Amino acid sequence: MKIKVTVNGQLYERDVLEHKTLLRFLREDLGLTGTKEGCGMGECGACTVFFNGKVMNSCMILAVEADGATIDTIEGESRGPSLTDIQKAMEKNNSVQCGFCTPGMVMSIKELLQNKAKPSIPEIKEAIEGNFCRCTGYVQIIEAVLDVTGRSKEKGELKHV
Repeated sequence: MKIKVTVNGQLYERDVLEHKTLLRFLREDLGLTGTKEGCGMGECGACTVFFNGKVMNSCMILAVEADGATIDTIEGESRGPSLTDIQKAMEKNNSVQCGFCTPGMVMSIKELLQNKAKPSIPEIKEAIEGNFCRCTGYVQIIEAVLDVTGRSKEKGELKHV
């Protein structure tokens, strides 16, 4: 089946098999390998992308369902050599160890901050609960969100999380 999809602002027209997931389409057909496959069942969030303005697990969407859609992946986050504010905050707070979950985590945090400029710690935790991280223990990720929202003084509250 032929689909047309806009990914990171660029229109693509491709033939895809009906059973191919959006995740596989992004990685294999478009070469956008920043979106990762962790579980393939919508449980880990490593494959999180923006699908028509909302975060979704791309492993749970068929590529044919993306016909006419607008997709934003981690590759579309920063243009050129500079990082986004979210990415800079994650680096500053040592929120990245192996980095496998990071692309999906960034996308979930981006959606949170688009909807709420100064989320509470419980709201941050809720926003990233669909993103599984084996390395950091989440505290550094929450600290990065507090930093990017200008609330780094609240980091001390995380001792009680």
